[in-house]
Amino acid sequence: MLMQTEFEYYYNDVPGKGLCRNNLIYTSLISRDRKTFCQWYHNDTDYHRGQNQIVDPSLMEEKWQRETRFLIEMAWKYPDLVPKILEIDQIQKKIYFEIDGMDFWQRADPVRQDYDSVLPDWRSQMLRIFRAHRSLGIYKYSLHPSSYFVVDGMLKSINYFFCYTDKDIKISLKSVMSHISEDRQADLFPKMAAMGIDVDSPTPFKTIQLLAFESFKTNFPTDFMDLAKEIYV
Repeated sequence: MLMQTEFEYYYNDVPGKGLCRNNLIYTSLISRDRKTFCQWYHNDTDYHRGQNQIVDPSLMEEKWQRETRFLIEMAWKYPDLVPKILEIDQIQKKIYFEIDGMDFWQRADPVRQDYDSVLPDWRSQMLRIFRAHRSLGIYKYSLHPSSYFVVDGMLKSINYFFCYTDKDIKISLKSVMSHISEDRQADLFPKMAAMGIDVDSPTPFKTIQLLAFESFKTNFPTDFMDLAKEIYV
């Protein structure tokens, strides 16, 4: 059935900026009926419009492995917190999800970010997702509101390529800057300085998680991100 489905590039339509790529790592595809979303772990220059950030095939492979590893774990332990997986194509490196319309950020309006109008209880639902990550020992740094879909009134989490556990070797923030947009980098550096984080030094995953919550105060209410931080403190 998926072979017969027509897909197109998926962009976020941001007022004042126009069509912006939905993700910096993979190529985002969506079916024309807006019922299926596809993460394609392929460095597609047309999609990224020459602004490709992950150009190293080995790094793309690592992101694919992390995505499938943590997504499958979530789907096994917390199946209601991720979209239904329709297929994982290990050859093409594509993951197909069942969705219902545009992502959470787009539906809320990328400028107004009116999440309440889309899902009145989004706060409690998102905190439940964070608690699920914590229970599995997962540190997830891709928290952008476009990393969620709403299906049948339930918030569903995607983008597990930027996840680690304490079994992983500690990383420096510099080593993952290609995963992070320039706008967010500009926001991150003063926050890193305030937290005493050296961009070149290996940093505890918990510290990076708290930094991520601080950074995403640009997309979510400050008091809500402070509640999220408490889950990991």
